[in-house]
Amino acid sequence: MGDPPKLFRADPPRPPPGPRPRCDCFVFPHRKRQLRSLHDEPQDTSTDAWARVLENVEQARQSSARVLKPLEGLTGDQRSQIVTLPATIGSLTEVQELRLYGSHVVRLPPAIGGMSALRYLDVYTSHRLHFAPYELSRCHGLRDSRVSTRVLYGNYKNRGLFPHLKLPENARGLELSRPKTCSVCDAELGDATPVARWITLRLGTDWWPLLVHACSGACIERLPKPPEGYVDHPHTGGHHVEQPPARF
Repeated sequence: MGDPPKLFRADPPRPPPGPRPRCDCFVFPHRKRQLRSLHDEPQDTSTDAWARVLENVEQARQSSARVLKPLEGLTGDQRSQIVTLPATIGSLTEVQELRLYGSHVVRLPPAIGGMSALRYLDVYTSHRLHFAPYELSRCHGLRDSRVSTRVLYGNYKNRGLFPHLKLPENARGLELSRPKTCSVCDAELGDATPVARWITLRLGTDWWPLLVHACSGACIERLPKPPEGYVDHPHTGGHHVEQPPARF
């Protein structure tokens, strides 16, 4: 058998032209008193674009593909209709590279934690993706990533404010991001309201702001300690959270 394919970071072809949905979550110069809100766009699952994404994921599963390009074959207009990925990506245990260059996604599903072979995550120029689910930390083989760091909550370059997880306006965004099981211990959440917290950890080659949905405060206490240079504990976000100064 030949050697497995090597990871590479060459720029892929530019996405097809089309509308580029934007947000004002990160407007520079930074407006420190502007409260952030979680994106709460629901995914329309009745479109041809969503059907194509499902087809791409299923083809990758059936062929045991090592590279997944879920938006492949979509026009520019169709790409703008995809704000998340289907939970079925959790069944892709042989995929090593997930490529979402130039996408319009605003959140990744917690099911991404099931991609046990994932080694490379490319979401570069996906400017509306500001965080990842804590379940991404279950991809223990993830060793390389590419993301537009300046649009991540709390990144050292600008210290963008984390949305306050206890404010009513973020309830819908939290529900859309919610997993079925505890992000930490994997216990069923059921109808209980999970304990939501932000935490920053290194995954791949980047420091990611992660959204945790825990079943209890005890599970929050089990979270690893964030790295130096970031908020040193799990937190709810908002203006009251003191972040280290930005470097730029």
